[in-house]
Amino acid sequence: MNARTLRRFIFLMAVATILMFVFWDVIDDYVERAPGDYHTEVGSYRLEDGLFDEAIEHFGLALQEAPDHRGALMGRALVFIQTEQYADAIDELDYLIETLHRTTEPDDATGIGVLAAAYANRGIVHDRIGEYEKALEDYIEALETDVETVSGPGIVHKILHGADDLSTVRDRAEYLHSQFQLPESERVLRIPEIDDQQRMYKP
Repeated sequence: MNARTLRRFIFLMAVATILMFVFWDVIDDYVERAPGDYHTEVGSYRLEDGLFDEAIEHFGLALQEAPDHRGALMGRALVFIQTEQYADAIDELDYLIETLHRTTEPDDATGIGVLAAAYANRGIVHDRIGEYEKALEDYIEALETDVETVSGPGIVHKILHGADDLSTVRDRAEYLHSQFQLPESERVLRIPEIDDQQRMYKP
C-alpha cells in the first residue's frame, strides 16, 4: 500500500467515524427520547427566542405524544404568562400542580423541582393580577416544596445573563408578608421597578 492510498484510507475512515457519530446523535434525538421530549425541547428554544406561536405549537405536539408531559405543560404556561394570557396560565398551572401531586414519587427530585416552579410561577401570575394573598400562599408553597429550585439564579446564569438583581420567590414572599403586617391603608404591595425583575421558573 503506497503513501497516497494510505492517506486516502485514513481520510475515508475519519469521515466514516464522523458520520457514525452524527448518525447516533440523530438516533438519540429522534428515537431514544421519551415521548414528548423532543418537541418540548424545541418549544423551549422557541420560547427563549420569543417565537410564541411556534413554541405553543411544539408544546402541543409534545402533549399529543405524552398528554401529561410536565415540561410541555410548564412550557405552555410560560407562553401564556409571557403573552399576558393570565387566566389560561393559571388554568395550565392548576392542572400541572394537580397532576404532579398525583404522579410524583417522593424520590423524584425533578418532579418536585417542577412542582416548586409551578407554584412559583402561579404566584407570579397572581402577583401580576393583584391577587397578593394568593401570590404569597403560592410563594410559600414553592419554598416549602423545594427551596433550592426557587432560590434564584445560580452563578452561571448570573455570568451569562448579568442577572445579579433578580427578585426571588423568597424576596417577594418576605416583602409581601411584611406588608400584610401593616394596616391596610399603609401597605405598598406593588413596586413596578422591583416587581418587574421577577423571573419565571423553568427547572
